[in-house]
Amino acid sequence: MTAWTDLRVCVAGAGLSGRAAARVLAARGADVTLVDARDDESLLAKAAVPGVTVRLGDGESLPPGTELVVTSPGWRPTAPLLRAAAEAGVEVIGEVELAWRLRGPDAPPWLAITGTDGKTTVVRMLARMLEAAGHRTVAVGNVGTPIVEVVAGGDGADPEPYDVLAVELSSFQLHWSSSIRPLAATVLNVAPDHIDWHGSFEEYAAAKGKIFAPGTLAVVNADDEWSVRLGEGAERSVGFTLGVPSPGRLGVVEELLVDRAFTGDPVREAVELAELTDVRPFAPHNVANALAAAALARAFDAPPEAVREGLRRFRPDPHRIEHVATVADVDYINDSKATNPHAAAASLAAFRSIVWIAGGLLKGADVDELVRSCADRLRGVVLMGADRARLAEALARHAPDVPVVDVADTDTGAMDRVVTEAARLARPGDTVLLAPVGASMDMFTGYPARGEAFAAAVGRLAE
Repeated sequence: MTAWTDLRVCVAGAGLSGRAAARVLAARGADVTLVDARDDESLLAKAAVPGVTVRLGDGESLPPGTELVVTSPGWRPTAPLLRAAAEAGVEVIGEVELAWRLRGPDAPPWLAITGTDGKTTVVRMLARMLEAAGHRTVAVGNVGTPIVEVVAGGDGADPEPYDVLAVELSSFQLHWSSSIRPLAATVLNVAPDHIDWHGSFEEYAAAKGKIFAPGTLAVVNADDEWSVRLGEGAERSVGFTLGVPSPGRLGVVEELLVDRAFTGDPVREAVELAELTDVRPFAPHNVANALAAAALARAFDAPPEAVREGLRRFRPDPHRIEHVATVADVDYINDSKATNPHAAAASLAAFRSIVWIAGGLLKGADVDELVRSCADRLRGVVLMGADRARLAEALARHAPDVPVVDVADTDTGAMDRVVTEAARLARPGDTVLLAPVGASMDMFTGYPARGEAFAAAVGRLAE
């Protein structure tokens, strides 16, 4: 308590994590100013935190006398306020780093997950496995629940202590962290994303790699080049693979998920964890997700039967390879969350004959390799959104015989036209797959709205 009393803290960003940080710091006696460039009545009402000074409409100037800045993950390092803090020698940390520093002596250990794709699926799989093992846990971090409230108390805090936390961490959150030390952590995969925020792919990857802190057991994806590279300097590591595992890894043997890392004799002993049919929805990348979650659970001594039961209890979040309907013997799959080439490639690899719905904001991503890798699976393509021309160019180069329909509309009925065109291209036994590659904000408020529009359009098609 003494360390925070009267400390002048600027919390940058009045979103969910910023408000949580402000509440917790004020409760610890800090002198807190919450700032945000936005200025509207609804935000003012949300940001009205007892004991906190709120400054809206000015997100650029550092409050006088500030001794520490706690920034929301969306604020770029180049933001004027954060630059001003750096020039003044004021430390800048994120809400996750704050939570780590506020932990008490009996705080639960963290099992942490990062990666370009699959984070939320793995953190929720892990939570189900830990629960099946009898542990009190919760999924926190980048999944909606601010970790600072769980660790240090706040409006959303649970009064009963947890045994262990399943923590999802984004590259933004890791960028602003310096001292977190998870018990075990994994980098699921690394592919180009958020380059505009980090400045380069190398900086983005380096931020992910911070999760492998000194003393942390590194759970490495042996099938991902960058996960392996980032784990090379770890003091302790295990791996997971979609192939047959060598000693020290988890992997797949015929129809089984097996463990050759957390056994009494990894050289001579393999432990069955689950069957492939326990992984839902079934797709190669989701099997990898299950293996990553299993490795983290096993690092906390979860028994094999808890891994199997956790997978059976797991229910994926919406808009992730979600089966919407079967119409005229054609499956319609909503993977609106596939907002970059890496995620879209994993989704496309799960099906054999596809009418692909793609488009949106590519954020500078290169799509040539993606199109080249899936060309032989494509029955047809329907393009929509701001950057559809770049996808059309890649298709012309690498899949010139695949029919492509360009839907230029952006009005509220655009998705109906997209789905109608996809149905026209599909044949019985095909899959119409929404795996957009791009972000959704050119036409929708977010990827959930895009997925909901797709599902609604499929529903009208079925009628």
